[in-house]
Order: sequence, then C-alpha cells, then structure tokens
Amino acid sequence: MDMGVTQNYKDWLSLTLARGIGFSTCNKLLLEYKNPQNILASGYSDLANLGLKESSIQSLLNPDRQQIDDILVWLDKPQHHFITILDEDYPELLKSIHSAPPVLFAIGQRAALAYLHFAIVGSRNPTTGGKRLAEEFAAELSRSGLTICSGLALGIDYHSHLGALKANCPTVAVLGNGLSGIYPARHKKIASQIIEDGLLLSEYPPDTKPAPGNFPQRNRIISGMSTGVLVVEAAKKSGSLITANYALEQGRDVFAIPGSIHNPLARGTHSLIKQGAKLVETVHDIIDELAPMASLVLNKSISTDTKQQEYENLEPDYKRLLENMAYEIVTVDNLVKLSGLTAEVVSSMLLILELQGMIESQQGGQYYRCS
Repeated sequence: MDMGVTQNYKDWLSLTLARGIGFSTCNKLLLEYKNPQNILASGYSDLANLGLKESSIQSLLNPDRQQIDDILVWLDKPQHHFITILDEDYPELLKSIHSAPPVLFAIGQRAALAYLHFAIVGSRNPTTGGKRLAEEFAAELSRSGLTICSGLALGIDYHSHLGALKANCPTVAVLGNGLSGIYPARHKKIASQIIEDGLLLSEYPPDTKPAPGNFPQRNRIISGMSTGVLVVEAAKKSGSLITANYALEQGRDVFAIPGSIHNPLARGTHSLIKQGAKLVETVHDIIDELAPMASLVLNKSISTDTKQQEYENLEPDYKRLLENMAYEIVTVDNLVKLSGLTAEVVSSMLLILELQGMIESQQGGQYYRCS
C-alpha cells in the first residue's frame, strides 16, 4: 500500500470513526468540503458553525491512531477493500439514498460492486418450502443476469446465497458486523465460497462485533444497492419487513411470494401485498417489472468498451437475435421468423438482453436494439 493511498485511507477513517458523526453528518460535511482532507484541514470554529458538538470535533481532529493502524493492517490483506462514497465503483443506487454509508469495507471481488443487484430476504426460521423457493428464485434470477444480495443470516438469507452459488453465479452478502469475523459463525464456509466470485460487505470497521441495532441499519444497504427486493417468507413483525420498508422509502420495487393463510410466515408477505407489493408466482413476474430500471442502471454504469466486450461474450443465438434487430423496432413474431427460434426461447432471450441494457422494449411487444 503506497503512502498516498495510506494517507487517503487515514483521512477517511479519521472522519468516519469520529464519535458523534454518523452517516448523515458525514455526508453533510462531504457535501460542504468535498473530501475528508478539506474537512480535517478546517478550523475548530468552522466545524462548530456547521453544528458539530465539541466532543465530535475533538474526536475528528484527534483520531484514535491505534484503531486506524489496526484497520490499515486489515486492509493490506489480499482481497480486502475500502470503498468510499467518492469512488467511481461505489454502487450508484446505494449512493442515491439519503442514508448512504460514506465508506464500505469488503472482502472478495471488488468488480461485484458494479453488478446489477437484487435482494432476497425472509424469515430466519423458514419452512422447507420457503428454503426451496429461496434457492430456486435465487438461481433463476442469477442466471438471468441479476446478482443476489442478502444478509448472510440464518434461513432465507442463507438459502438465497446458496441458490446463487449452486447456479455458479456471484452473490453479495451485507453483514451487520465487522468483516474480521463471520456472523453467524456456522456460515464461515459459505462466506468463503461467496468471496471467490462475489463480495462480503459491511459499513462497520473490521473488529465491530454483532449488535442488535446493527442489523436494521444493515438492511438499508441491502435494499439500497438493489433494484428490487423479494420477500419469501416473513412473520408479521420481522427484519425482512424492515428491509421491505426501506426499499419502499428508497423507491425500489418490492415483491412478495404468497403462501397459505394457515402459515404464520405468510402473514408478513400477505401484509406487503395488501400494501402494494407485487405478488410473485414466477421469476418472470420479477424480470418483467425490473427490466426498464435495470436498463437504466446498466446504461449509466457500463462503458462503451464494456458493452462491446459483453456483446463479444454473448452466445451465438443471442448475437444472431441482435443482428436480426438491426437497430430497428421489431416485434417478437418477426424475430421468431428471422431467427428460426421458438417464441418461448426468443421471449426469454429478449428479457435477458433487456436486463443487460442491450435492447429496450416498447408498447405492444416491440423491441429495439440500443447497443
């Protein structure tokens, strides 16, 4: 780690570890001063005029050097990352929420930050059917181009991550504790599998222990970085509903799988549906709804070179379908005739291409190529 990077990390840590400066105040300071270096270089009176308490100013200007050094040692390990809200690869959707974490700690593949994320959450004590549904939906959504995001908790979270891994796709786990330890401890094995192609994320310094208040805060990150949230099973009062409420506040789509009226774990999902969550029976119910937003996010975040590379990596049938579109508005029926593929196959391929930002849909079942 070179001196410039080390100093930059120290400045960010001095800011974000200061007592009494939460994410809201931190982001306010960054808006005013542009970066941590300018904040630390400002005088006591300037910071006081912004409303900071004396104890917070003292903590900011006289940081705990030992804690910072310990974190720097952690960051120097392979696949350990420090992401700031000013970094280019900080997730765009997460940056847009009012309570965006100023910094994130991560282990794994940093490139996973740029993937198109979708959250699956639910009960910590699901039924056998709920576990199966979580795995099946996670696998199918992953194969469709979405990266599953969840909280590595017991139950639905675990099976959502597992479903993505079984489909040989990356997944992102957001923890409510520091990344020096895995909570719950029984999930150490799956955590090690996640970092091979995906990412473990936390807003908490590495040595932070699990605490009840951390997990509701963690949930805003899960929903904030995702295009939508699927609730598989949830009791009437549960952490999953907290995530769903965050998602609604953040303008995300909320989806829920209905269940038996006799199942207490269906009461939460039924309550969400009554409040306007989209009832889900198949993966296509989600993909159809997400496609426009997914295209918008991907078109914002993916460079021309990256799009060209994605095109080169497409299977021959997908390339042939795009070539048949020729940048003109075309119907599914015409594509079936031109490509020689079945209507079902063409429809499925169009959904995936739309999620990847390569085509856009129009009214009346028409599509056009945009990359």
